[in-house]
Amino acid sequence: MNKRANKILVIMFITFLFSINILNIVVADKTFSQSENRLLQQLPKLTWNNLVSGRFSSKFEKYITDQFVFKDFWVALKSDADRLRLKSENNGIFFGKAGYLLENYKKPDKQLEDNIHSINVFGDNMSDLSTYLLLVPNSVKVYEDKLPLFASPYDQLKTIENVKKNLNKDVKFIDVYDKLYNNKDEYIYFRTDHHWTMKGAYYAYQMLAEKLGFKPYDISEFDSKTVSDEFYGTFYSRANNSHISSDAIEIFQPKFDTAYTVDYPYENKSMSNLYEFKHLLGKDKYSLFLDGNHSLMTIKTNVKNNKKIVIFKDSYAHCFIPFLANHYEEIHVIDLRYYKLNVYEYIQEHKIKEVLFLYNVTTFSSDTNIIRVK
Repeated sequence: MNKRANKILVIMFITFLFSINILNIVVADKTFSQSENRLLQQLPKLTWNNLVSGRFSSKFEKYITDQFVFKDFWVALKSDADRLRLKSENNGIFFGKAGYLLENYKKPDKQLEDNIHSINVFGDNMSDLSTYLLLVPNSVKVYEDKLPLFASPYDQLKTIENVKKNLNKDVKFIDVYDKLYNNKDEYIYFRTDHHWTMKGAYYAYQMLAEKLGFKPYDISEFDSKTVSDEFYGTFYSRANNSHISSDAIEIFQPKFDTAYTVDYPYENKSMSNLYEFKHLLGKDKYSLFLDGNHSLMTIKTNVKNNKKIVIFKDSYAHCFIPFLANHYEEIHVIDLRYYKLNVYEYIQEHKIKEVLFLYNVTTFSSDTNIIRVK
């Protein structure tokens, strides 16, 4: 009887493995994860350079992980099992104190050096422009005191110092760590998401204003409003821990007169607001800010000072730009993940004199698209 039961179990297990492998082959790859709010790795091209450099194997491993069939279900199942075992991490997310979810930041590899070099090349090529890099630490650094026992992410300050030390003289670094750390008792990062809040972005805006030579508006000159208290972000989706409370999203709107025209040239779309409130009805509520990710957007304002700036960015810029928009006649926002044209020609065509690179540390350490500015 035991032999028969064992045979049945073996047959069921083999059938299960075979079925999963077949499904992984026949099910079409996804390009975007709604639950994680990010692009998924696609099947990498097998080229000699990719193979020799090791990038093919690295990207292929990430491709298998991203495209695994029923991934969200398996991650949730693993998370529940880990929590029962009192494990403090799941899928690269630490279960921190006070309900904070914090991403395990790993020591950067050569990609960080490549990205620093790319920005230096840009600075050399466009030395007649004023170029700035604002590198934002992630919540895992600012809230180190909320990490679980024995958690040991790589120190992001080491990465920040590495970037500062290796930037050339044509690129000015905006250091916002101390400012954020000194205000960490305020709600400056989401607990369930990888982004900072608009309050956190405000403190960085103050630091940037000091470097760029304009006076920032006081926080009292904005009306604050909580537009959602049911936001579950990307860390929540990755950790798949249903016992975490939701975040609130707060926006700051000027009390003074403003007018904006936001154009998305490649989508033939335009709006007169820096917020797209329809996203509050879906899961990706952070796309409330500037309608989420786009290859190119332009913001024209009622500020008449002939000042223009181009921002190369990740999504940390989205809740930051509404503050900056009150000081520029035009802001051009380029996302190098999607924008494939010549950035030099674009800058020259629009007669832009200021450039801001705005990235969070985690993205800047690993993004393979910043090379486009070379």
